[in-house]
Amino acid sequence: MVSYKELGLVNSRDMFAKAINGGYAIPAFNFNNMEQMQAIIQACVETKSPVILQVSSGARKYANQTILRYMAQGAVEYAKELGHSIPIVLHLDHGDSFELCKSCIEMGFSSVMIDGSHLPYDENVALTKKVVDYAHQFDVTVEGELGVLAGVEDDVKAESHTYTRPEEVEDFVKKTGVDSLAISIGTSHGAYKFKPGQKPEIRLDILAEIEKRIPGFPIVLHGSSSVPQDIVAEINKYGGKLKDSIGIPEDQLRQAAKSAVCKINIDSDGRLAMTAAIRKVFVEHPEEFDPRKYLGPAREKLKELYMHKVRCVLGSENKA
Repeated sequence: MVSYKELGLVNSRDMFAKAINGGYAIPAFNFNNMEQMQAIIQACVETKSPVILQVSSGARKYANQTILRYMAQGAVEYAKELGHSIPIVLHLDHGDSFELCKSCIEMGFSSVMIDGSHLPYDENVALTKKVVDYAHQFDVTVEGELGVLAGVEDDVKAESHTYTRPEEVEDFVKKTGVDSLAISIGTSHGAYKFKPGQKPEIRLDILAEIEKRIPGFPIVLHGSSSVPQDIVAEINKYGGKLKDSIGIPEDQLRQAAKSAVCKINIDSDGRLAMTAAIRKVFVEHPEEFDPRKYLGPAREKLKELYMHKVRCVLGSENKA
């Protein structure tokens, strides 16, 4: 058993309380390699923002759980080395079983998500409560989910979305004891969220109704990449084929971040930024074969994107 406290990490409890009171959201950025981790920490140290390092089940398989644990510990020390100690959470994104959540808790995660949203309501409640009861023994915070997001992200796939039903949230929170709740109000996973001609819109009315029923309770938005069209254009300019990929408008996310939404997940935008930078190097310098020469620019592009998200979308600058 490795305690996250030994690694210098924190859980999300105080972080979320401050975010709700301050009208901003904590960035939750996914990572599975060194360059992504460096970009996240550099961006958040320079903007003095707290951060949640997210690891999906797929990322855990890809990178190895032990390596990820030491990377998270390294992230804490790296932040200090860069000159500002910021609060860092290591969070399991879309845990799909009690066993996976338990394993992550025992490997030093400070927060886990148990996603039972695909199950019948009573089964979701039972599974979420089981994870909460275990996690809280070690002061690890737990995120649950009600409603289903469409799209694809690693092992998480859904053809269509189901909006969270406000009438269920109070009962769910009370019965499970979760620390935060991911809801479905129009966001979706992946880069292909909407088609040209569609008007992406977060259902802020559903969010408002949920806030009325569980006032001051931490709310999470998944699938909140904006799919910047300039980055999509750059990918396609250098040989990519990302057609008709449209995301969530950033002004809507900023509005949501001023409410009880205190954690916003962003993954696809980071993948797009890195891909654009790598493709550019390969086209402009086809003779290049040193990974540092194309992963370095990818890291810089990612850092630039994340600094923009912290300052202009999430509002978490200077909140560390």
